[in-house]
Amino acid sequence: MTESLQNSGGPVVLFDGVCNLCNGAVRFLVKIDRKKFLRFSALQGRFAAQLKAHKLPDYQNAESILLYHNGDLYTHSDAVLKICDLLGGGWRMLYLLRFVPGGLRDRLYQLIARNRYRWFGKKDACMIPGPELQDRFLD
Repeated sequence: MTESLQNSGGPVVLFDGVCNLCNGAVRFLVKIDRKKFLRFSALQGRFAAQLKAHKLPDYQNAESILLYHNGDLYTHSDAVLKICDLLGGGWRMLYLLRFVPGGLRDRLYQLIARNRYRWFGKKDACMIPGPELQDRFLD
């Protein structure tokens, strides 16, 4: 595994950098992550490309949200629920939804992911974090 994957500096939320829904989710996570331990990388960036090469060699379709944490890659609804768990506090309660069958959770997740551009729109380019957030974005 490459050096940058091993030294990502904590859990990394990977998101579709041109998706309005995903960008809104990242802005929300930045706001509620008071410990500032989450890091972020657009799926269109270098970190995501390295991760996909090592963890998802057959990766073809961009997910809206992925989570890389302690060498594990969480996808679909598992990524969202694990992020809630990592945030702690009241957000951890949402992690109880992991007991809902994964197939059911993932069907809902995939419905939203498949329609995210149509429902929420799409940007022409990835979001560029301001100077106050530069240290939390890997690329």
